[in-house]
Amino acid sequence: QVQLVESGGGLVLAGGSLRLSCVASARSFSSYYAMGWFRQAPGKEREFVGAISWSGGSTYYADTVKGRFTISRDGAKNTVYLQMNSLKPEDTAVYYCAADPAFRPPYRDGMDYWGKGILVTVSS
Repeated sequence: QVQLVESGGGLVLAGGSLRLSCVASARSFSSYYAMGWFRQAPGKEREFVGAISWSGGSTYYADTVKGRFTISRDGAKNTVYLQMNSLKPEDTAVYYCAADPAFRPPYRDGMDYWGKGILVTVSS
């Protein structure tokens, strides 16, 4: 089983930055494993944020965060990061780390494995 643990959430002022981390553990990884981030604000549906291919490093972002958020990974640490810059109040949500056997954005049906989520609050 894949286990995902998020960290780095918290409160930040609008225009500020925050970096989320997600540590993954698994018995094995596929050659084209993907990890990504989703978010869900109260009263709204889950929203795809972005994804990264573990082996190749290809990334894909939702239009709402493109140019502001950056996904990266550290293979040695089995960790994926979400660097969030120029944060807006509408970015406030619970952010979920996720993993999937394939890189297939925009993941309308979600991914196969999920973390518990971590709250990001952006105040104006």
